[in-house]
Amino acid sequence: MSHQPSTAAESAIRAALRRLPKVDAVLARPALTAADVPRWALRQAVRERIDELRQAVLRGAIPASFDLASEDVCARARALAAPSLRRVINATGVVVHTNLGRAPLSPAALARVVELAGGYCNLEYELGVGRRGSRHGHVAALLTALTGADDAVVVNNNAAAVMLALSALASGREVIVSRGELVEIGGSFRVPDVMRLSGATLVEVGTTNKTRASDYERALSPDTGLLLKVHPSNFAIVGFTEEVAPAELATLGARAGVPTMMDLGSGLLLAEAELQAMGVPPEPGVRAMIAAGLDLVSFSGDKLLGGPQAGILCGRADLIDKLRRHPLMRALRPDKLTLAALEATLREYRDRAGPVATSAASSAGTSAATPDTDSNPNIDVPVAAMLAAPAAELERRAEAALALVRDRLAGPGPGRAAVAVTVSACTSTVGGGALPTSTLPSWGLALVPAAVEVGAVDIDVALRRADPPVIGRIVAERVVLDLRTVLPDDLEPLVAAVVSVVSGTA
Repeated sequence: MSHQPSTAAESAIRAALRRLPKVDAVLARPALTAADVPRWALRQAVRERIDELRQAVLRGAIPASFDLASEDVCARARALAAPSLRRVINATGVVVHTNLGRAPLSPAALARVVELAGGYCNLEYELGVGRRGSRHGHVAALLTALTGADDAVVVNNNAAAVMLALSALASGREVIVSRGELVEIGGSFRVPDVMRLSGATLVEVGTTNKTRASDYERALSPDTGLLLKVHPSNFAIVGFTEEVAPAELATLGARAGVPTMMDLGSGLLLAEAELQAMGVPPEPGVRAMIAAGLDLVSFSGDKLLGGPQAGILCGRADLIDKLRRHPLMRALRPDKLTLAALEATLREYRDRAGPVATSAASSAGTSAATPDTDSNPNIDVPVAAMLAAPAAELERRAEAALALVRDRLAGPGPGRAAVAVTVSACTSTVGGGALPTSTLPSWGLALVPAAVEVGAVDIDVALRRADPPVIGRIVAERVVLDLRTVLPDDLEPLVAAVVSVVSGTA
C-alpha cells in the first residue's frame, strides 16, 4: 500500500519545526551569557519559549519569526528565579490577615531573629554548667510573669497546642465540650476531627445556643479526662444564648478532680481597659483565664499577641510538665527563630512603660475612653499599634498620602483621567479569628474608575503587579487602601504604586 503524498500544510509544518532554534545556540548569545540570571532559569525559559513556538506550529499557526528576543528570555528567567514568598503591602484593613502572614514582627523581634539566624546559639545548651539543656525554658519565665500561670510551654502553632494537650491528657478518655463550641477555625481544622486524631472521645453537651454547668456535670464519668472550653474566635452566637463562664467550669473541674482547659485561640496580653481605650470591644485575655482558675489555656503567638507563629500553653505546672515530656512534643517543638522572635515580643510586653492612658473623663468614671484619646499601648508591637491607631490620625495619614500622590502627578500625563484618587472613610477588622463582629473606624485612599475602559478589578490587578504588590479591597466598584494596616515603611512604595496606576504606567 503506497503512502498518500503530503499536503502542503503538513510540509509547511515540518519545515517550520526544523526552523525551531536550538536551546544551546540561544543560550550562547553574549546577551544571555552575560545576564545576571541563574543559568538553570535561562535554560528553562528558553525551553518553555521554544515549546510554545512548537505548539503553535503544530496547531498550524506558524509564526512569522522564530527568533527569541534575549530581553524576553531574561525577563522570563528572572520570574522563574524569583522567590515565591514576597513582601506585600497590606492595605486591606485586616490587622491579623492570615493570607498575608498574620502579625508583622516588631523591630526587636526582627533584630533577634537576624542576630541568631546567622550563627549558633544556646538553644539546648546550659551555659552555666556546660551541658545539654532544654529549649523550653527560654520563654517560660516571661510567659508565667505575663499570664500569672505556674508554667508554660511553646509549640509551633495553636492547633498543635490543642492536639498535644488532648493527646497527653485525654487520649483514650472522654473530653466534654459544649455543642456551641465545636468550631471550625479554618483550613478544615475542626474540633471533633482533632479529638479523633488525638485518641480522645468527644462528649457533646448542651445545645448550639445554650449550655449550662449542669450539662457538663451530668456528663461527668470515671472516663472523663478533660473539660474543654473553646473560644468561638471567628463567629458569634447572639440572641437567646447561655454559656458556662470559665470560672464556673474551673470550679466544676476542681470539684470533680478533672482538668479544665480553654482553647483561647488569640492570645491577648493587653488589659480590657486598654482595649476599651483603643475602641476595641472586650476580648478574653490570657491572664483573666488563668485567674479564673482554668488549669490550661492555649493560644496563638501570631494573632493579637503580635509575635511569630507559635502555639502557647500556660497553666498548672504538673500538666505543663506532662505536655513537655509527651512523645508528640518533638514533632511539634518550635525552632530557634520562633523562640527568638517570641522572646523579643514578650519582652516588649514585660518592659513597656505601663498600661494605656485613658481620658480624664474615663478616669473620673463619667464615660468610656474613645478611640481618639491617648490609646498608645506603650508597646512597640505592630499589631498593638495598628489596633490603637485613632481614626483622626489615620485620616491625617490619608490626607498626607493623597498630597504625595497629587504632587507626583502634577502636570500632564497619559491616562490620568481613567482613575481618580480620593481620601475615604472605611472600616478595619481585627482578623485572625478575633472579634468577628467588630469593626474599627479607619481612613484610606480610594481609587475610583473614571473611564468606561477601566474597572475596579483592573485597578486591583495593577496594584497587585506593583513591586512590592499592594493588596487592597474592592468596595462598591472602588479599590480602597486602608491605611490602618500599612506599615510606616510601606507608605512610600504604596504611594509609588498608586501613582503608577493613576498615570497609566503600571
